[in-house]
Amino acid sequence: MFVIICIICYLSFSSRYILGRTKSRDDRDHKSLSSAPLSIIEWFLRAEQHRKGICPVKIRQFSKISDWWIPNSQQLLVNTFPIDPEEKAGVRIVKNALFSRTNTTPFEGLVSVAAWSENVLVNVLDLDLAVVEISEFVEVFSGKVSLRGSTPLTHRYGGHQFGVWADQLGDGRAHMIGEYTNQHGQRYELNLKGSGKTPYSRNGDGRAIVRSSVREFLASEAMFHLGIPTSRCATLITATDTVKRDLLYNGKLSDEKTAIVLRLAPSWFRFGSAEILAKHGELNILRQLLDFVIESHFKEITLLDSTKYLELFSIIVQQTAEMIAMWQATGFVHGVGNTDNFSLLPMTIDYGPFQFMDSYDPELVSNASDDEGRYSYRNQPKIGRYNLDKLAESLKRVLNKDQHSTISIILDGYDSTYRQAYISAFCKKLGLQGSSECDDERLVVDLLKMMEDTKSDFTMTFRQLGDVPIDDLETNVINKSHWALLDLQMHPKFIQWMTTYHKILVDYGIVDEVRRTNMHRVNPKYVLRNWMAEDAIAAVKRNDYSVIRKLLHVLQNPFDDQIEADVLGYANRPPKWSSTIRVSCAS
Repeated sequence: MFVIICIICYLSFSSRYILGRTKSRDDRDHKSLSSAPLSIIEWFLRAEQHRKGICPVKIRQFSKISDWWIPNSQQLLVNTFPIDPEEKAGVRIVKNALFSRTNTTPFEGLVSVAAWSENVLVNVLDLDLAVVEISEFVEVFSGKVSLRGSTPLTHRYGGHQFGVWADQLGDGRAHMIGEYTNQHGQRYELNLKGSGKTPYSRNGDGRAIVRSSVREFLASEAMFHLGIPTSRCATLITATDTVKRDLLYNGKLSDEKTAIVLRLAPSWFRFGSAEILAKHGELNILRQLLDFVIESHFKEITLLDSTKYLELFSIIVQQTAEMIAMWQATGFVHGVGNTDNFSLLPMTIDYGPFQFMDSYDPELVSNASDDEGRYSYRNQPKIGRYNLDKLAESLKRVLNKDQHSTISIILDGYDSTYRQAYISAFCKKLGLQGSSECDDERLVVDLLKMMEDTKSDFTMTFRQLGDVPIDDLETNVINKSHWALLDLQMHPKFIQWMTTYHKILVDYGIVDEVRRTNMHRVNPKYVLRNWMAEDAIAAVKRNDYSVIRKLLHVLQNPFDDQIEADVLGYANRPPKWSSTIRVSCAS
């Protein structure tokens, strides 16, 4: 009987991949989509494990790269898209292609594995942690040798940078070293950043420095564990090689140690991938690109449907709005919201001069080179719409004229989608789980205004609101350890706001224990503040990797109280010197 049930369930399970998947972001598991059904043997193994109550199942973990990496004839990118016929090294303008074959450039000096994400290596890449100790691992993921049978690629794309069309940009210091489908059926594109010059390097040297690499490694993993769609990072490898950098664009060059990160994403296609094809009239490749994205990542869309590109755009609009609402609700400022940094899936990619804000400041600009504040915290929702508008312009090139008005209507839905997601996110941060419990957005608006006026800490204000019983909050009984609430308490409208908040909780029958539990589920205690990243960077430069490894562990459990993290001051008021930290695009 069990065998019969397994066969029926297997056929049902596999049919999901044929018939398509739903549009739900939760169903997409942070964009990690299955690209093929499991083999029936593997499915039987998992079904038997599940029947015995052993779940999730890990069939095998590999401790050798040679065992793990099996040359795959189905290199989807190489087999799907036209490749630049020129294979010589050197910067050039590329036409009628999405990728160039480009080898990585090995470091000349010594390399060291500074940090790795166990979650990514084990649960995503099917690797045993022992693999980080072997030379083959270091050689592959530092760019010294290529994965057997793979074709290293660099991606051609364009983009609007700071509102101006920049034409060809592309992977100037990153290489796609292979595609990997793990034992869960999830396909990832493996990308080394800092791996050498490419046809798209322009005036750059193809290297990434320790500063930017540490920040991207930590940020991508922090965002994942906060529940925000993002690319991932598996490893950070440092080198003794140095390069010159003008970190603040003030004419002062410094010698900076180099590093390389292994990044993963189901796709690295971005808005600029479509833009450059539309701008140059390469419409057949544009259609190939869009069809590939649909077939690989949005299986609920029928490829033969004449409205497929409208459906794709509708999903991208919705999920971009939801993603930016998550940014806002976490106090995250991306810093460089150019169209080439917005994913088609969508997810957060290309971490540069980002910042998790300390004191709540809607005008916060995290990028020291953003003189006009274009990419400030307040402007991020508007930038999302601007970028979607540029994507719509590109898609119009492959739509019939009758569909042009429809795509504009779809874009007009962005504002309401964003507002709904934004209010919902902030209501959840206040322990109000249902939309009916937070119809009056004044509760959120008034709280944020008080936080702005008192310069209250964004992360810890919400966290500590969930720490303290509501009766104590309403009567101003706040412990000194709740430093963020003590700042907020100084506002003359604090008691009035607390009374309104309490009334809403009573009206909807939300008892205080439930409120506090709900709040602790969505309000992190630890985020990657600039000063914490700066400490890790300084230690890595000294070849001390203990700080970044401890910090990574903390960021992988952002909602849990952690004694060691508290001892390190990660939940304390940020040190005064942290306000002087400046981060720019230079890296």
